[in-house]
Amino acid sequence: MQEWAMEYPLIESMRDLKPVTWINPFAKKEETDRSFPLTKMDIIEAEKLWQRFAPYLAKAFPETKPLNGIIESPLREISHFKEALEKHHHETLPGTFYLKCDHELPISGSVKARGGVFEVLKHAEKLALENGMITKEDNYEKFMEPQFKQFFKQYTIGVGSTGNLALSIGTISAELGFTVDVHMSSDAKQWKKDLLRKKGVRVHEYDGDFSVAITQGREKTEEDPNGYFVDDEDSKALFLGYSVAALRLKAQLDVKQITVDEKHPLVVYLPCGVGGSPGGIAFGLKQVFGDAVHCIFVEPTHSPSVLLGMMTERHEKLCVQDFGIDNKTEADGLAVGRPSRFATEISQKLVGGAYTIEDDELYKLLTMLADREGIYVEPSAAAGLIGPLKLMQSGYVKEYGLESQLINGTHIAWSTGGALVPEEEMKVFYEKGKSLLRR
Repeated sequence: MQEWAMEYPLIESMRDLKPVTWINPFAKKEETDRSFPLTKMDIIEAEKLWQRFAPYLAKAFPETKPLNGIIESPLREISHFKEALEKHHHETLPGTFYLKCDHELPISGSVKARGGVFEVLKHAEKLALENGMITKEDNYEKFMEPQFKQFFKQYTIGVGSTGNLALSIGTISAELGFTVDVHMSSDAKQWKKDLLRKKGVRVHEYDGDFSVAITQGREKTEEDPNGYFVDDEDSKALFLGYSVAALRLKAQLDVKQITVDEKHPLVVYLPCGVGGSPGGIAFGLKQVFGDAVHCIFVEPTHSPSVLLGMMTERHEKLCVQDFGIDNKTEADGLAVGRPSRFATEISQKLVGGAYTIEDDELYKLLTMLADREGIYVEPSAAAGLIGPLKLMQSGYVKEYGLESQLINGTHIAWSTGGALVPEEEMKVFYEKGKSLLRR
């Protein structure tokens, strides 16, 4: 462990569960291989699949009807929160601050509605096409017909999850007619398990963490000849579903007349669990905005698996427990001890850096957001809210020569979940943050 700490000085603080900020040296190397297993054309093709399924989604999930079956969230300016953050920390933060409200996404109320729903739709389309039930030129409202539900019933969808991915996979799979098995780790919230069971999903619970749930889920699903496992540790389809968010964000920024270029940088703060959703979003953003966008990952101090994987270049070969870090956090969506191999290898070449945050800070931030903006999110979704402060306190601004540009820049914290949290549970979150702020 001394050798590790000598080579990577941040490890000592990480083992002591202290918040750290890491600037990614690999993203700036000129010799960095920027070839990826996916391209911008893959993102465009993924968006076409979303469009094909839009008529079905508008019928099956009425909450998507206002956007004609498109699953998307608002982009809201949070200037009152920014003022409160500046006052609380006695700092001035240049640029404007927005919240990408993925906690409001239809179907599952979290960012996982992007990747999870996309992968299940992609699998359903593949099965329907192979069996001559549909063509890509048909109106996909046909997926509502009883014969489709009967057909999909013979197939099983499996997933391992800390909670939010399970909600998205379980909801869309059950609606299509699939038999669904969700394998959930010990940190998954009870209300999420209860909600899934109400939808007819078979929920399997494990005493261990995410790695145990996903390993068990993968093995059991693969035993079924008609089983399909949504693998959060190694899925291109999940990654692509998330990446489409970049195209949608570009359209929202255009409507608000927000420029993104070298003189008007965009900085996006992405809460990070296994790395799939922030990795996919970051990949999409880089394809759309190039070097004008800076993507920063955020993890709990107790679960810094992606930061460890990128910093050491060992990716999924290391877990936080190897370093005596317990992977126990109130940010259940981020409670992941081992990162995704596929997503982390790509992210290492793209993201500007990462920081870790303590659980108590998450509660304070979500309470400040509720008080100042009337927006309620779950703890993990608050992780990006302190991003601009962390950026200014690090050497990142100087490293990237942003000293004069940030005054014209835009910060976006990506809110990842919260809409389906029961009111009484949300009240507990809020009161805990209120208590911590009083101290």
